[in-house]
Amino acid sequence: MKEIKLFCPATIANLSCGFDVLGLCLDNAGDEMIVRKSDQKGVRITKIIGADLPLETEKNVSGVAALAMLETLEELDFGFEIEIYKNIKAGSGIGSSAASSAGAVFGINELLGRPFSRKDLVQFAMQGEKLASGNAHADNVAPALLGGFTLVRSYSPLDIIRIDSPEELFATVVHPQIELKTSDARSVLKQNVSLKSAIMQWGNVGGLVAGLYTKDYDLIGRSLHDEIVEPLRSVLIPGFDLIKQTALENGALGSGISGSGPSIFALSRGEETANRIAKAMSDVYEKMSLPYEIHVSKINPDGVRIL
Repeated sequence: MKEIKLFCPATIANLSCGFDVLGLCLDNAGDEMIVRKSDQKGVRITKIIGADLPLETEKNVSGVAALAMLETLEELDFGFEIEIYKNIKAGSGIGSSAASSAGAVFGINELLGRPFSRKDLVQFAMQGEKLASGNAHADNVAPALLGGFTLVRSYSPLDIIRIDSPEELFATVVHPQIELKTSDARSVLKQNVSLKSAIMQWGNVGGLVAGLYTKDYDLIGRSLHDEIVEPLRSVLIPGFDLIKQTALENGALGSGISGSGPSIFALSRGEETANRIAKAMSDVYEKMSLPYEIHVSKINPDGVRIL
């Protein structure tokens, strides 16, 4: 196999209570990527359509992730070219950099005959995230590669648990058309939290994981509460409180900031409810005359996939 075409999915990270440790994979929002073998050694980004991003390998998240992977292998007598077709806007809060990072390492791994497992690939994709945000977090790249929900139990050593999604669970995500850089969203966070807030937060993380395993939709909803990060970041997102309230009034199990924002997600039971929430969210931004994009998606069980 000389060339491979991929779907590189968008993701929702944090999921309210799980800052930097929880994420899920979306099914119908994402980028496309072509990875091919090349006679020229190393990694080259040859084309980017849909976004103004650097072609220089060391300045592009997909290039950095790919190089991190190749550094662990014996030197090859060939290289790789990458074409990126961006549908996920940078700074949208649904894993734009993660999709590129995950796609690059997945594609090269396939062309090399799969020397690494999908879980192994996470550590390399994290280097792309480090370039994008200054922090090598896995809460987007893990679900992008593994599908479903993922829990990062530990970063040192890296320990990731994949969790199946209840089959009726749907996500609605609205992206107000402003860019909020992850690095800027991180700058408003406090380095210390109270013991009271921490206890509430880890109770919700445990509740959310338990709810996913037991398919207890009410427990999932009760656990989608962020005591620590959302109060600080929500002020950066236009209409956040009204969008969240509207989602809950229209049947959402819970709602919160997707990743570092500005996208806002809601989880619901059933596609009909998810679409009703999408309409209600849209109405809020229509009245505010704020451009937006909206996605309704089931949870993607596979992650990056070959087209």
